[in-house]
Amino acid sequence: MQVIATAQTTDSGWTWTQTAALIVPCIALLGAYLTYTLAQRAVRRESRAKTFAEALTTVEEYLEMPYRIRRRPESSPAVRQQLTDEVSGLLARMAFHQAWLQIEASAVAGPYSALVATARAEAGAQMSLAWQQSPITTDSGMNLGVPYPRDRSIAARANCIAMMRRHL
Repeated sequence: MQVIATAQTTDSGWTWTQTAALIVPCIALLGAYLTYTLAQRAVRRESRAKTFAEALTTVEEYLEMPYRIRRRPESSPAVRQQLTDEVSGLLARMAFHQAWLQIEASAVAGPYSALVATARAEAGAQMSLAWQQSPITTDSGMNLGVPYPRDRSIAARANCIAMMRRHL
């Protein structure tokens, strides 16, 4: 009587154990690769989302400048210099984000540029008016009552956010 081998062999002498010994590491490597790839993709997405948020925050800070100018504590050269430096810094940051988006996310660059142009047009005119008004000297005056209109900026922001979501 012939002894039956514990590992079943194929016609070529290859066993299922040997096959499994090759398949298991391949599956493990594939799993590791997929895990790494998906993790890197998530990191890139998170980084892109954070950059988009920073770009939008810069525009929002620019849109707040008419309020900051209107609520300036006094009308002195130092206060004027500080506020104009802040405006200049915001303009530089918006230009940085525009350039970054043109390089890294060109589909978003157009809507962001439109948002920046709209914000500059709206807030720029509002800042000019705010500079022409006297500084607020009372606590009750800090509540300006009527907000500066931002209808065009809000629409451009919504369009930009929609494109950013698609790009994520």
